[in-house]
Amino acid sequence: MAASFELKKQQLFNMNTHTGTGSGRRGSFAALVSIAAVALALPVLALGSDAAAVLDDFSDAAKSSSLGADRFVINDSSVGGGSKMTQTLKDGVLSVEGEIIPGRGQPGWMSMVLLTSASGAPTDLSEYEGIRIRIRVNKGNFSVSANSSEVVNFDYHAMPIPRTPDGFKEVRIPFKDMKRAWSEQTSLNPATIVSISLVAADLQKGTFSYDVDEVGYY
Repeated sequence: MAASFELKKQQLFNMNTHTGTGSGRRGSFAALVSIAAVALALPVLALGSDAAAVLDDFSDAAKSSSLGADRFVINDSSVGGGSKMTQTLKDGVLSVEGEIIPGRGQPGWMSMVLLTSASGAPTDLSEYEGIRIRIRVNKGNFSVSANSSEVVNFDYHAMPIPRTPDGFKEVRIPFKDMKRAWSEQTSLNPATIVSISLVAADLQKGTFSYDVDEVGYY
């Protein structure tokens, strides 16, 4: 399973080369396949259940605290972008800063992906109402997305988080309020969540910065 999982992650990057640049606004959103494709490229196994209320408290520099699964980062390089970021972990707080550098005619983004299960299987989060995140957004456009195995057109459900430069805030995001980015709206099925993504994105070049203390469910 480990070898298969690594192969699927590599395929995730290769899939992005097929998005193209001539499809207008719909194509621009489709180019964000990197954020949502986690739900499609990972192996579809039996649904996990009894998910811990804390997904990641950032007590480890590389792996999520509840699962021991690697965090991984996806950017816009496959569609001509050059977005980049750096991470610093101190006292259980992950500080992220970087620059969004979009490709021509495309949005730019940096996405940190947190798997909901160590195997990459969809996790049944139906016992919870939504996602809980303790965060400070200092600069740039930030959102949280939930990536479902039921969404098969590279879209995803997301919610923007406003800037909170005055300090950390616990933000609660109901699953029922998360919206698909570019395709026909459907309700998010919390029984099919493969990953939670922390996303900085913009249509223009610019910097971003955020500090995250904990991600979980409520």
